[in-house]
Amino acid sequence: MSVFAELIGQSQAVELLESAIAQDRLAPAYLFVGSPGIGKSLAAECFLETLLASSRSRILNRNHPDLLWVAPTYLHQGKRLSAAEAEAAGVKRKTPPMIRLEQIREVSQFLSRPPLEAVRSTVVIEQAETMPEAAANALLKTLEEPGRATIILLAPSLESVLPTIVSRCQRIPFSRLDATSMAEVLSKTGHEAILAQPQLLALAQGSPGAAIAHQQKLDSIDPELLQAAMTLPRTLREALTTARAITKNTDSETQLWLIDYLQQGYWAQMQHQERPLQLLEQAKTMLLAYVQPQLVWEVTWMQLIN
Repeated sequence: MSVFAELIGQSQAVELLESAIAQDRLAPAYLFVGSPGIGKSLAAECFLETLLASSRSRILNRNHPDLLWVAPTYLHQGKRLSAAEAEAAGVKRKTPPMIRLEQIREVSQFLSRPPLEAVRSTVVIEQAETMPEAAANALLKTLEEPGRATIILLAPSLESVLPTIVSRCQRIPFSRLDATSMAEVLSKTGHEAILAQPQLLALAQGSPGAAIAHQQKLDSIDPELLQAAMTLPRTLREALTTARAITKNTDSETQLWLIDYLQQGYWAQMQHQERPLQLLEQAKTMLLAYVQPQLVWEVTWMQLIN
Protein backbone atom coordinates (compact mmCIF):
# COMPACT_ATOMS: atom_id res chain seq x y z
CA MET A 1 0.00 0.00 0.00
CA SER A 2 1.25 3.49 -0.84
CA VAL A 3 2.31 5.69 2.06
CA PHE A 4 0.02 8.31 0.48
CA ALA A 5 -3.09 6.13 0.71
CA GLU A 6 -4.69 8.50 3.25
CA LEU A 7 -4.23 11.54 1.02
CA ILE A 8 -7.52 11.97 -0.84
CA GLY A 9 -8.12 14.09 -3.91
CA GLN A 10 -4.49 15.06 -4.58
CA SER A 11 -3.49 12.69 -7.37
CA GLN A 12 -1.06 15.12 -9.03
CA ALA A 13 0.86 15.77 -5.82
CA VAL A 14 1.00 12.05 -5.02
CA GLU A 15 2.25 11.22 -8.52
CA LEU A 16 5.07 13.76 -8.28
CA LEU A 17 6.19 12.66 -4.82
CA GLU A 18 5.97 8.95 -5.59
CA SER A 19 7.98 9.51 -8.75
CA ALA A 20 10.73 11.28 -6.78
CA ILE A 21 10.85 8.37 -4.31
CA ALA A 22 10.82 5.66 -7.01
CA GLN A 23 13.61 7.31 -9.00
CA ASP A 24 15.56 8.28 -5.88
CA ARG A 25 15.71 11.84 -7.16
CA LEU A 26 14.87 13.83 -4.07
CA ALA A 27 15.10 17.60 -4.28
CA PRO A 28 16.86 19.50 -1.49
CA ALA A 29 13.73 21.65 -1.06
CA TYR A 30 10.03 21.30 -1.85
CA LEU A 31 7.26 23.88 -1.85
CA PHE A 32 3.83 22.37 -1.23
CA VAL A 33 1.41 24.95 -2.61
CA GLY A 34 -2.33 25.09 -2.04
CA SER A 35 -5.12 26.41 0.17
CA PRO A 36 -5.07 25.60 3.89
CA GLY A 37 -6.77 22.40 5.02
CA ILE A 38 -6.53 20.38 1.79
CA GLY A 39 -3.80 17.91 2.76
CA LYS A 40 -0.39 19.59 2.55
CA SER A 41 0.58 18.71 6.13
CA LEU A 42 -0.70 15.16 5.70
CA ALA A 43 1.29 14.82 2.48
CA ALA A 44 4.41 16.05 4.29
CA GLU A 45 3.88 13.46 7.04
CA CYS A 46 3.45 10.67 4.48
CA PHE A 47 6.52 11.82 2.55
CA LEU A 48 8.57 11.91 5.76
CA GLU A 49 7.73 8.28 6.48
CA THR A 50 9.76 7.39 3.41
CA LEU A 51 12.50 9.99 3.82
CA LEU A 52 13.17 9.03 7.43
CA ALA A 53 12.25 5.35 7.10
CA SER A 54 10.26 5.82 10.28
CA SER A 55 6.85 4.97 11.70
CA ARG A 56 3.88 7.25 11.19
CA SER A 57 3.33 7.68 14.93
CA ARG A 58 6.86 8.94 15.36
CA ILE A 59 6.35 11.48 12.57
CA LEU A 60 3.04 12.63 14.05
CA ASN A 61 4.64 13.14 17.47
CA ARG A 62 7.55 15.04 15.88
CA ASN A 63 10.00 13.06 18.02
CA HIS A 64 12.37 11.78 15.32
CA PRO A 65 15.86 13.19 15.94
CA ASP A 66 16.31 14.03 12.26
CA LEU A 67 13.03 15.93 11.93
CA LEU A 68 12.42 19.58 12.78
CA TRP A 69 8.82 20.75 12.33
CA VAL A 70 8.50 24.54 12.41
CA ALA A 71 5.14 26.28 12.93
CA PRO A 72 4.23 29.97 13.33
CA THR A 73 4.44 31.34 16.86
CA TYR A 74 3.19 34.19 18.99
CA LEU A 75 5.56 36.23 21.14
CA HIS A 76 4.33 36.65 24.72
CA GLN A 77 6.46 38.04 27.53
CA GLY A 78 9.60 37.20 25.62
CA LYS A 79 8.57 33.57 24.98
CA ARG A 80 7.50 31.97 21.72
CA LEU A 81 4.15 30.18 21.94
CA SER A 82 2.48 27.98 19.35
CA ALA A 83 -1.16 28.63 18.51
CA ALA A 84 -2.24 25.78 20.81
CA GLU A 85 -0.03 27.00 23.65
CA ALA A 86 -1.32 30.56 23.30
CA GLU A 87 -4.93 29.38 23.40
CA ALA A 88 -4.29 27.15 26.42
CA ALA A 89 -2.58 30.04 28.24
CA GLY A 90 -5.44 32.40 27.46
CA VAL A 91 -3.13 34.81 25.68
CA LYS A 92 -4.97 37.56 23.81
CA ARG A 93 -3.77 37.37 20.23
CA LYS A 94 -3.86 40.79 18.61
CA THR A 95 -1.60 39.90 15.69
CA PRO A 96 -1.33 36.66 13.68
CA PRO A 97 1.46 34.19 14.48
CA MET A 98 4.55 34.12 12.26
CA ILE A 99 7.69 32.15 11.48
CA ARG A 100 10.33 34.19 13.28
CA LEU A 101 13.96 34.86 12.47
CA GLU A 102 15.02 32.93 15.58
CA GLN A 103 13.17 29.87 14.29
CA ILE A 104 14.98 30.01 10.95
CA ARG A 105 18.27 30.30 12.80
CA GLU A 106 17.31 27.15 14.68
CA VAL A 107 16.72 25.45 11.31
CA SER A 108 20.25 26.39 10.27
CA GLN A 109 21.68 25.05 13.52
CA PHE A 110 19.67 21.84 13.19
CA LEU A 111 21.00 21.23 9.67
CA SER A 112 24.58 22.02 10.65
CA ARG A 113 24.93 18.59 12.27
CA PRO A 114 24.77 15.27 10.38
CA PRO A 115 21.62 13.15 10.66
CA LEU A 116 21.61 10.70 13.58
CA GLU A 117 19.36 7.86 12.37
CA ALA A 118 18.17 8.58 8.84
CA VAL A 119 20.05 9.12 5.60
CA ARG A 120 19.11 12.80 5.64
CA SER A 121 17.76 15.44 7.96
CA THR A 122 14.31 16.88 7.25
CA VAL A 123 12.67 20.19 8.04
CA VAL A 124 9.01 21.16 7.54
CA ILE A 125 8.02 24.83 7.70
CA GLU A 126 4.28 25.40 8.03
CA GLN A 127 2.70 28.62 6.76
CA ALA A 128 5.93 29.73 5.14
CA GLU A 129 4.09 32.82 3.90
CA THR A 130 4.18 34.23 7.46
CA MET A 131 7.96 34.70 7.39
CA PRO A 132 8.98 38.37 7.55
CA GLU A 133 11.67 39.50 5.13
CA ALA A 134 14.57 38.95 7.54
CA ALA A 135 13.51 35.36 8.22
CA ALA A 136 12.94 34.67 4.52
CA ASN A 137 16.39 35.97 3.63
CA ALA A 138 17.97 33.82 6.35
CA LEU A 139 16.16 30.77 5.00
CA LEU A 140 17.38 31.59 1.51
CA LYS A 141 20.98 31.12 2.67
CA THR A 142 20.08 27.72 4.11
CA LEU A 143 18.33 26.66 0.89
CA GLU A 144 21.48 27.46 -1.08
CA GLU A 145 23.50 24.93 0.94
CA PRO A 146 21.12 22.55 2.73
CA GLY A 147 23.67 19.73 3.06
CA ARG A 148 22.27 16.23 3.57
CA ALA A 149 18.75 17.48 4.10
CA THR A 150 15.33 17.95 2.56
CA ILE A 151 13.34 21.06 3.45
CA ILE A 152 9.56 21.16 2.88
CA LEU A 153 7.76 24.49 2.87
CA LEU A 154 3.95 24.71 3.07
CA ALA A 155 2.31 27.83 1.63
CA PRO A 156 -1.07 28.84 0.16
CA SER A 157 0.32 30.26 -3.10
CA LEU A 158 3.51 30.94 -5.01
CA GLU A 159 2.92 34.68 -4.69
CA SER A 160 2.91 34.48 -0.89
CA VAL A 161 6.58 33.43 -0.80
CA LEU A 162 9.65 35.32 -2.01
CA PRO A 163 10.41 34.51 -5.68
CA THR A 164 14.01 33.71 -4.76
CA ILE A 165 12.78 31.01 -2.36
CA VAL A 166 10.29 29.65 -4.90
CA SER A 167 13.07 29.33 -7.49
CA ARG A 168 15.07 27.07 -5.16
CA CYS A 169 12.22 24.64 -4.47
CA GLN A 170 10.48 21.94 -6.45
CA ARG A 171 6.83 22.93 -6.53
CA ILE A 172 4.16 20.39 -5.61
CA PRO A 173 0.64 21.71 -6.35
CA PHE A 174 -2.38 20.86 -4.20
CA SER A 175 -5.95 21.61 -5.31
CA ARG A 176 -9.26 22.14 -3.54
CA LEU A 177 -11.33 18.97 -3.25
CA ASP A 178 -14.48 18.24 -5.22
CA ALA A 179 -17.73 17.40 -3.42
CA THR A 180 -17.14 13.64 -3.52
CA SER A 181 -13.63 13.88 -2.07
CA MET A 182 -14.83 16.37 0.56
CA ALA A 183 -17.53 13.93 1.66
CA GLU A 184 -15.02 11.07 1.81
CA VAL A 185 -12.54 13.01 3.96
CA LEU A 186 -15.17 14.39 6.33
CA SER A 187 -16.77 10.97 6.76
CA LYS A 188 -13.44 9.24 7.40
CA THR A 189 -12.47 11.82 10.01
CA GLY A 190 -15.80 11.60 11.83
CA HIS A 191 -17.12 14.97 10.69
CA GLU A 192 -19.87 13.80 8.35
CA ALA A 193 -22.38 16.05 10.17
CA ILE A 194 -20.79 19.00 8.37
CA LEU A 195 -22.13 17.62 5.08
CA ALA A 196 -25.62 18.65 6.22
CA GLN A 197 -24.57 22.27 6.78
CA PRO A 198 -24.40 24.09 3.43
CA GLN A 199 -23.17 27.34 5.00
CA LEU A 200 -20.07 25.63 6.38
CA LEU A 201 -19.42 23.82 3.11
CA ALA A 202 -19.74 27.09 1.21
CA LEU A 203 -17.27 28.74 3.57
CA ALA A 204 -14.86 25.80 3.27
CA GLN A 205 -14.72 25.98 -0.55
CA GLY A 206 -13.32 22.51 -1.05
CA SER A 207 -11.10 22.43 2.07
CA PRO A 208 -11.94 19.70 4.62
CA GLY A 209 -9.61 21.26 7.16
CA ALA A 210 -11.36 24.60 6.79
CA ALA A 211 -14.77 22.92 7.12
CA ILE A 212 -13.71 21.30 10.41
CA ALA A 213 -12.28 24.59 11.68
CA HIS A 214 -15.53 26.37 10.77
CA GLN A 215 -17.52 23.75 12.66
CA GLN A 216 -15.35 24.21 15.74
CA LYS A 217 -15.78 27.97 15.55
CA LEU A 218 -19.53 27.58 15.14
CA ASP A 219 -19.70 25.31 18.18
CA SER A 220 -17.86 27.94 20.26
CA ILE A 221 -20.65 30.50 19.77
CA ASP A 222 -23.71 30.50 22.01
CA PRO A 223 -26.70 29.22 19.96
CA GLU A 224 -28.96 32.04 21.17
CA LEU A 225 -26.40 34.65 20.15
CA LEU A 226 -26.02 33.00 16.76
CA GLN A 227 -29.78 32.96 16.26
CA ALA A 228 -30.00 36.65 17.16
CA ALA A 229 -27.23 37.48 14.69
CA MET A 230 -28.90 35.48 11.93
CA THR A 231 -32.14 37.43 12.41
CA LEU A 232 -32.12 40.94 10.99
CA PRO A 233 -32.98 43.54 13.65
CA ARG A 234 -36.37 45.22 13.28
CA THR A 235 -35.86 48.00 15.81
CA LEU A 236 -33.03 50.18 17.05
CA ARG A 237 -33.22 48.46 20.44
CA GLU A 238 -32.75 45.02 18.84
CA ALA A 239 -29.79 46.34 16.84
CA LEU A 240 -28.04 47.75 19.92
CA THR A 241 -28.79 44.65 22.03
CA THR A 242 -27.37 42.27 19.43
CA ALA A 243 -24.30 44.45 18.92
CA ARG A 244 -23.63 44.50 22.66
CA ALA A 245 -24.09 40.72 22.96
CA ILE A 246 -21.66 39.99 20.12
CA THR A 247 -18.88 42.19 21.48
CA LYS A 248 -19.38 40.96 25.05
CA ASN A 249 -19.33 37.23 24.25
CA THR A 250 -16.87 36.87 21.36
CA ASP A 251 -13.28 37.87 20.69
CA SER A 252 -12.09 39.74 17.60
CA GLU A 253 -11.11 36.58 15.71
CA THR A 254 -14.54 35.04 16.27
CA GLN A 255 -16.26 38.26 15.19
CA LEU A 256 -14.39 38.22 11.89
CA TRP A 257 -15.41 34.61 11.37
CA LEU A 258 -19.01 35.44 12.28
CA ILE A 259 -19.13 38.04 9.52
CA ASP A 260 -18.17 35.43 6.92
CA TYR A 261 -20.79 33.03 8.31
CA LEU A 262 -23.51 35.69 8.31
CA GLN A 263 -22.69 36.67 4.75
CA GLN A 264 -23.33 33.11 3.61
CA GLY A 265 -26.57 32.93 5.58
CA TYR A 266 -27.91 36.30 4.48
CA TRP A 267 -27.06 35.59 0.85
CA ALA A 268 -29.33 32.53 0.97
CA GLN A 269 -32.07 34.10 3.14
CA MET A 270 -32.45 37.32 1.20
CA GLN A 271 -32.56 35.93 -2.31
CA HIS A 272 -29.03 37.04 -3.14
CA GLN A 273 -29.41 40.69 -2.14
CA GLU A 274 -26.01 42.36 -2.11
CA ARG A 275 -26.63 45.20 0.33
CA PRO A 276 -26.35 43.14 3.58
CA LEU A 277 -23.16 41.51 2.28
CA GLN A 278 -21.65 44.91 1.51
CA LEU A 279 -22.46 46.22 4.98
CA LEU A 280 -20.92 43.17 6.62
CA GLU A 281 -17.83 43.45 4.44
CA GLN A 282 -17.54 47.07 5.53
CA ALA A 283 -17.80 45.92 9.16
CA LYS A 284 -14.96 43.45 8.59
CA THR A 285 -12.78 46.20 7.17
CA MET A 286 -13.44 48.34 10.23
CA LEU A 287 -12.68 45.52 12.65
CA LEU A 288 -9.41 44.80 10.87
CA ALA A 289 -8.58 48.50 11.21
CA TYR A 290 -9.06 48.16 15.01
CA VAL A 291 -12.16 50.38 15.18
CA GLN A 292 -13.99 49.87 18.50
CA PRO A 293 -15.92 46.59 17.92
CA GLN A 294 -19.18 47.51 19.64
CA LEU A 295 -19.40 50.70 17.61
CA VAL A 296 -18.79 48.72 14.42
CA TRP A 297 -21.57 46.26 15.18
CA GLU A 298 -24.00 48.97 16.31
CA VAL A 299 -23.55 50.91 13.08
CA THR A 300 -23.80 47.73 10.99
CA TRP A 301 -27.02 46.54 12.61
CA MET A 302 -28.60 49.99 12.44
CA GLN A 303 -27.84 50.12 8.72
CA LEU A 304 -29.30 46.64 8.28
CA ILE A 305 -32.62 47.82 9.74
CA ASN A 306 -33.13 49.77 6.55
